Amino acid sequence: MQAIPRQPAQDTPELTVRAILTGICIGALLTPCNVYAGLKIGWSFNMSITALLLGFLVWRILLPAITRRPWDILESNISQTTASSAASIISGGLVAPIPALALLSGVVLAPGALMAWVFAVSFLGVWVAWYLRTPMLYRAGLSYPAGAVTAEAMLDLFAEGRAALLRVRVLLVAAVFSAALKLSDALLWTIPRWSPGALPAKLTFAFDPSMLLVGFGAIIGLRAGLSLLLGALLAWAGLAPWLLHSGQVAMAGGDTSLFVPLVEWLLWPGVALMVAATLSNLAANVVKRRRRGTDTTLLRRVEPHRRVRLFALGSAAALVVVLEVLLFDIALMAALIAIPMAFFLAAVVGRVVGETGIPPIGAVGKLSQLSFAAIAPAQATTNLMTANVAGGAAGQTADLLNDFKCGIEVGATPARQVVAQCFGIATGSVVGSLVYLALIPDPQGMLLTAEWPAPAVATWKAVAEVLATGLDSVPGTAVRAALLAAVIGGALGILDALSPQRMLRLVPSASAMGLAFVIPASTSLGLFYGALLAFLLSRFFRKWSAAYLVAAAAGLVAGESLMGVCLAALSMAG
Repeated sequence: MQAIPRQPAQDTPELTVRAILTGICIGALLTPCNVYAGLKIGWSFNMSITALLLGFLVWRILLPAITRRPWDILESNISQTTASSAASIISGGLVAPIPALALLSGVVLAPGALMAWVFAVSFLGVWVAWYLRTPMLYRAGLSYPAGAVTAEAMLDLFAEGRAALLRVRVLLVAAVFSAALKLSDALLWTIPRWSPGALPAKLTFAFDPSMLLVGFGAIIGLRAGLSLLLGALLAWAGLAPWLLHSGQVAMAGGDTSLFVPLVEWLLWPGVALMVAATLSNLAANVVKRRRRGTDTTLLRRVEPHRRVRLFALGSAAALVVVLEVLLFDIALMAALIAIPMAFFLAAVVGRVVGETGIPPIGAVGKLSQLSFAAIAPAQATTNLMTANVAGGAAGQTADLLNDFKCGIEVGATPARQVVAQCFGIATGSVVGSLVYLALIPDPQGMLLTAEWPAPAVATWKAVAEVLATGLDSVPGTAVRAALLAAVIGGALGILDALSPQRMLRLVPSASAMGLAFVIPASTSLGLFYGALLAFLLSRFFRKWSAAYLVAAAAGLVAGESLMGVCLAALSMAG
């Protein structure tokens, strides 16, 4: 089904100064949330709806009297595009390959170099998305759930002022509550972390009073929440005790947590589950589309700015290649090969996101790492940072394609959304880099701990180590577990693609199960609690949930994330 763009009124303001500045300010506020959450649980949050609500709050509720022109829906779209692209900047490597490189080689980029690198790989993704816009959105008509939901919320906000006011109030109340609980737990009264016993506590089974986890759980839904619970029980209640009893993982008497030694083994089946499920799901979807047949009729439309987009893509690619060589001493040929590979993998992510709403950034990163193991064997830096190019481009491609989908629904101009996206990644590159450096001044001493689990860092680092030294560095039992997990993940990925929608909730999410192998069990339990709470609210308070559940969950995530960043900054300042 082809998507036909809605035509906006000729005199409707869109790419205004206040829209861009509002998006920059909101993006600077939301970017630390994703950096913090990415280092804590390895997940990020699509901030489009949060940015939409905050912009509406400022211009339609707090400041309507200071301007003669009301805040328009197209300005709101530009603002959320700018802000969401800033918040999605962590796909540029801030919570995965960049800290993994610091752990492996001790290389910590200076602030300016880090900002330039993150901007460059994200800027490449913007222009890949511009090329993919017509085949993905206009020809194939993919659904892009996140963009469609944002558009629906936007149209609803501008149609119902009272409902908008109530949603914003719910978001703010949830954010204040979450931030206050985090502040109280850190400075006033420590909330007890109940655990069923000493050994379960060492295996990370404990109550975590994090509202951020509850908020994330409410957003991901019950299927993912149950899959996380299942993965946590398999990994931390099943495999972990066996590893200790068999002596494959040593347990020192004074250890308060066994997370670090255990996750070095558990990450292999966890990664295998995630990667195999993603690849098999993609292959099954390709086969399904071919059997069903697709409409190859092209949407007859003139593509504007052909020379501009070609020049921009070439410039972005050249900037990435230059920085690969200058910052990381990557061989020129390997640096050049990274560009078409990034384009291909970003296209894969763009299609998967269009169909499922889930960007498999980690999986395509592993594919890139495996590819460059053949091109540049035993070179960990090349392996990580060329994969960073693919991941960074794929992340921004997915984000902008979602924004394009939203723009189609509200009648936005795609070229103006590209401009907004560029302002956003510039903002996110600066703010995200500074926040990362402030939170993790000593990567080798702080990461892969119970305080900063950084599961994405662990997986990228482990793959780079194995590809540099060979599979002999991985325990044989871990390799066998990974092979079994790959078979299970592949089967679940195929079931996910082929199951009817009404049966899909019965198929466990292999990606969520795999993630539970590389984060503390307490984190998976917190996410499960949030998903279960959202399910119960949706069943017994349907009207309220339909109107306010997403806003409340977004407020919980934003409140604790921002307070966590502030507390970390205060701690380092003191």
